[in-house]
Amino acid sequence: MNFKRDSCLSEVSYEDGPIEGVEFHNPDVHIDARGWLMELYRHDELDPSDFPQMAYVSATKPGITRGPHAHRHQTDLFAFLGPGQFDLYLWDSRPTSSTFGRRMTVRVGADDLRIVIVPPGVVHGYKNVSAVDGWVFNFPNQLYAGRERREPVDEIRYEEIRDSPFIIDQ
Repeated sequence: MNFKRDSCLSEVSYEDGPIEGVEFHNPDVHIDARGWLMELYRHDELDPSDFPQMAYVSATKPGITRGPHAHRHQTDLFAFLGPGQFDLYLWDSRPTSSTFGRRMTVRVGADDLRIVIVPPGVVHGYKNVSAVDGWVFNFPNQLYAGRERREPVDEIRYEEIRDSPFIIDQ
């Protein structure tokens, strides 16, 4: 992926529609008298290039936005499982993609459990639209800042870019 934060992406007119490479999965939830169990990912259901290299969970307070940002090389495998609800925003900023210039907004979380795979070059961010904290689990296929955190971070941040086309409703 060869793109820069200050490239002519601000001149692209984004239209609503599906985005190539973004995958949505409804996880299987197994419920019994003890509670529930949910598989978040399985190697036999992932492309080897998407195999997770690390995992983390974040809590986002009501009304708070994270992103938008993109990665040059990293694929994110997000699990939006509650207890809150999020509006997930996605923009295809990959000039070679068949869906370049598309955007999507999807409600995910407690009322619609989703596993979402976001490939490199797809700008993404989310906002907690519920009255409770929301948890997001991520299983990216790259280590944050590389081995021993000694490499540049693979992230292009758009939050404070003037005239950015990547706007999350406030």
